[in-house]
Amino acid sequence: MRRLAFSDAALDNLADIQNYIARESGRDVAEAVGENILARCERLALLPGTLGTARPDLAADIRSTPHRGYTLYFRYGLERLEVIAVLDAHRDAVAYFSDAFPGE
Repeated sequence: MRRLAFSDAALDNLADIQNYIARESGRDVAEAVGENILARCERLALLPGTLGTARPDLAADIRSTPHRGYTLYFRYGLERLEVIAVLDAHRDAVAYFSDAFPGE
């Protein structure tokens, strides 16, 4: 079983998502969305094999998978799955990664 880890950037993304939803729809909705994203990440870590779509356009080891209007970006380590970013599905991932992770 892989251990789930989050980069600082992914934690910032989740906080931004929840803050936006809290302003627009209330704290209860924001918490539910955050819990739902976390549960999806936990399932990704628990499932065997290599999941998601390879994203060599972002970095050699990054993969992505859609989840309810968001895209989860992650990488596999020896015994862990690290969530690198959680972005709105409409967001330009190439621009985000080139700004947030120069040299990746």
